[in-house]
Amino acid sequence: MHHSENHTIPLPTGRASDSSDYDALTAEKQRISAGPSSTLSTKKTHSGLGLSHLDRISQPNRLNTFKSSFKYLYDLTPQQVEDFMASYVIYNLDWADEEQMIAALGPHYRKKVGECLKAYYGVMNHLCALGDVEKMYIPPFMNKKATVLENQLLYERAVAEAIDLKKGDRVLDLGCGRGRVAAHMATLTGANVTGINIDPNQVAQAREFSAERGLRNEFVVQDFNTLPLPFANNSFDAFYQIQALSLCKDLGQLFRELYRVLKPGAKISLLDWVSLPGYDPTNSEHLELMRRVKPLIGAVGTPTPAIFEQELEDAGFVVLKSENASVGGLQAPLIDRVDGYFRAMRQIILGLVKMRVLPAHFKTLINRLCLDGQAFVKMDKMRLITTSYWIVAMKPE
Repeated sequence: MHHSENHTIPLPTGRASDSSDYDALTAEKQRISAGPSSTLSTKKTHSGLGLSHLDRISQPNRLNTFKSSFKYLYDLTPQQVEDFMASYVIYNLDWADEEQMIAALGPHYRKKVGECLKAYYGVMNHLCALGDVEKMYIPPFMNKKATVLENQLLYERAVAEAIDLKKGDRVLDLGCGRGRVAAHMATLTGANVTGINIDPNQVAQAREFSAERGLRNEFVVQDFNTLPLPFANNSFDAFYQIQALSLCKDLGQLFRELYRVLKPGAKISLLDWVSLPGYDPTNSEHLELMRRVKPLIGAVGTPTPAIFEQELEDAGFVVLKSENASVGGLQAPLIDRVDGYFRAMRQIILGLVKMRVLPAHFKTLINRLCLDGQAFVKMDKMRLITTSYWIVAMKPE
């Protein structure tokens, strides 16, 4: 697999500075960089993709999910629709510009952002569930032959290997959504996942989904901008998050908190949205594309790979891998596929609204969801941004 953004990370001095630690960390970096070692079961593989029966059975029934989300959206109140549309204001802002935040949202802007996120995700998780992105992320483009859902499963399997998940491990999932990724991780490895999410609606669904499958995963309603996290020191064997960190006000503070709750030797995996070196904020075309794409993907902050690496190292972690996880560094084929599906669905929904089979708010929701998908494809192809940047790091022993 070719990666367009592959950084060689110097090992920091300090906590892991003696020669035996250095040698161990160097070996670990080489192992991680070499890619998945296929220690997880791939019995009963499907389509030659390296996915097993365990990958498949962890997934929800698509038809049931579609029906329940459709009903939820059908029954939305005018206030819920209004709050959802109003929540988009935060994606025109950026954590880096506090003056702009205060001007738009007032002095208690952090609280306002939290309220907007609940209004946004309370509806968005159901909109996404109408398609192949119930997990609310477009995955790295891992395999050209795989569907969007299969690419998600392939990426999640790669994470489980990269952070060495084993039976009985306690793993923390930040921004856990409906608990679908957590179910996959637990089913695949036997680990017990603790998920945190700001949206009570999603946490309730995650608990129900986990209970249905007899999993021991736990889910907590928690805003990760409100610290400390409700966990003791050295509680977790591993950590992962998927495309949640642009919602974090203070990365350094969060990473220090993660360092506290993780055991020595624990590995962490971050998959996130970043702006790449090609992005030029003084370029009017780049700026306009960014203005259109941030609301589409639900990003507040706009970090770079270098910012993530520096903040992790400052918190005490050692970065083992830092690269774009997509084949050739491009997610565009998957973005295009998801965008095409929802645009086709939009035509059907608009027709049904016109015939008064569906309430008018469906038109409002689907028009907002389908806005600017092609701007996302364009930015990806221009290599200005990606949502498939992958970092693996470790808390030294």
